[in-house]
Amino acid sequence: MFEQLGLIGCGLMGGSFALALKKAGLVKRVVGYSKSPSTTERARQMGVIDVEAPSALLAVSGADLVLLAVPVSATETTFKAIRHLVGPNTLIMDVGSTKREVIDAARRVLRDQVGVFVPAHPITGKELAGVENADPDLYAGRQVILTPIERTQPAQLDKAHAVWTALGCHVKQMSPEAHDAAYAAVSHLPHMIAFALMNAVTGQSQGEEFLSLAGPGFRDFTRIAASDPSIWRDILMSNREELLAQSRHFQRALHAFETAIAADNPDALESLIDRASTSRAHWRMSAIKPRS
Repeated sequence: MFEQLGLIGCGLMGGSFALALKKAGLVKRVVGYSKSPSTTERARQMGVIDVEAPSALLAVSGADLVLLAVPVSATETTFKAIRHLVGPNTLIMDVGSTKREVIDAARRVLRDQVGVFVPAHPITGKELAGVENADPDLYAGRQVILTPIERTQPAQLDKAHAVWTALGCHVKQMSPEAHDAAYAAVSHLPHMIAFALMNAVTGQSQGEEFLSLAGPGFRDFTRIAASDPSIWRDILMSNREELLAQSRHFQRALHAFETAIAADNPDALESLIDRASTSRAHWRMSAIKPRS
């Protein structure tokens, strides 16, 4: 059990983590800080945190576990704000969707103390942000990717594994580079495509009429387009190189479909569809784990 969680960022991800720790009996006290005082106050009223801190630094004071649940672009500023009270046994984690930029910031700011930081990416979330949507079961049954570096302390890495496992997560470990490449393909690109598709439809003169006729398939495909704009701006920019590489793969695949249709070649079109259908069916059977 941890004596104190220093929670920096009391929104959906941070709030859910605090509630999950409390539900599992893993923490005695949660001290929280958010840039918006109203958010911190709401978190206290909801029982997400026990004490409101007036600054990120004071949220870390006395904490043996610290979670950074802030936008990726705010990570370096946050590290700078807390570094003077980071102890040698403090476990610091984040929940950012990209890892190399976060780790670079940790190296620059924490320096000799960077070993206490274990970068983490829980594969979960909601379209609706904010502490009002915090859920103690948000992480249960979900994957969490840890991306330690060469200077990560083994003891801290073991603690991170133990925390997420105790919350019911499936913990995996990979390099930051492998993580960012993979999630550019299976998360960041799909979000960008969903955003672009909504803009493509609504940008037409008949866009609203088209949307009124859309069914469940369109709803499901574009669900993630309702995600928080500022958060996803930061994610896409943070992983820009890997994202652009995956975008080029997608453009080639889309071009193959366009070519088959333009050439009036139904056999080629069916072959492309069959390849995708078979791959999706196999992935559904072998890789998707139901949420517990």
